[in-house]
Amino acid sequence: MKGVVKFSRGSGFVELRDVDEAPPGPNQVKVKVAATGICGSDLHIYHDTINYNIRTPVIIGHEFSGVVVEKGSQVGDEIALGDRVTGEPSIYICGKCELCLSEHYNLCPERKVMGYWHDGSFAPYVNATFIHKLPDNVSFEAGAVTELLACCVHSVIEQAGVTAGDFVAITGPGPVGLFSALVAKAEGGTVMLCGTSRDQQRLKLALDLGIDHALNIEEHDPVQRVQELTGGYGADVVVECAGVAPAIDLALKLVRKRGKISQMGLPGKPVTVDFEKIAYKELQVSGGVGQRRPAWKRALKLMETGLIQNEKLISHELPLGEWHHAFEMAEKQEGIKLLLRP
Repeated sequence: MKGVVKFSRGSGFVELRDVDEAPPGPNQVKVKVAATGICGSDLHIYHDTINYNIRTPVIIGHEFSGVVVEKGSQVGDEIALGDRVTGEPSIYICGKCELCLSEHYNLCPERKVMGYWHDGSFAPYVNATFIHKLPDNVSFEAGAVTELLACCVHSVIEQAGVTAGDFVAITGPGPVGLFSALVAKAEGGTVMLCGTSRDQQRLKLALDLGIDHALNIEEHDPVQRVQELTGGYGADVVVECAGVAPAIDLALKLVRKRGKISQMGLPGKPVTVDFEKIAYKELQVSGGVGQRRPAWKRALKLMETGLIQNEKLISHELPLGEWHHAFEMAEKQEGIKLLLRP
């Protein structure tokens, strides 16, 4: 079969190659991939700018949906051949450390992830360890980006603690920012999504999706606007999704005293920001990486109930052979969420 392979460390070194179709491990299932999403971290893997365990050669990709076609010997009856599923990127966790035992296995020091260390979903088949059945009313396309939604649930709800009545500002209107805005809105927050002139299409989509405010920060002062909307206090929560120094600095300006910031964007390199504001404003700052099982369950429920409709963020579907064009589109921020069809 063909797969998109990162075959050596360094920027580039990715190509469509013939790869072996491996059997699932004892505790894994083999999934015939129906759709697989391109994540911003896949671009970091391409350029080798992500601070995470990578082993080459490896098939990239970790957002997927499909049908179970084979089961390992230790997989129970809760999963059956033919089940429509999505799955977590985690392939291996130790299961013994305090982080695993407290269900924070996304931080397990032994964690190994598909698309980084184990072969991922940019291929016709993928072997997965942690599987979730798709609700009957959720399409393969929507299911393929459950992982992204679960990441946003983790950062917005579990880490930042957004609750009803909060004013939530989000920097960066890419797929992560848009999904984070929808999660905050579903929790009862009033949401303002910030972008630049190049983000006009995405800001318009945000308003179409029911986000309260979408602001072009090149045309309007975002700090002044947030002050106007919050009685002069600032945002209760800021979720930073752009991953660039100016956006991180803006997040520190937008948040109210004793407010919260959740850092989701990955700069891919050290950045300089006005960190002193954390002390002067007595801020609570958290990060978010990956997701936990509770976030997956909540993400699936948000999809099942229709509170979040992932399909509305999917702008392009391309065949696997056009992966390079799809990566170029993602780099140029063309479209919203891009899927590959193996």
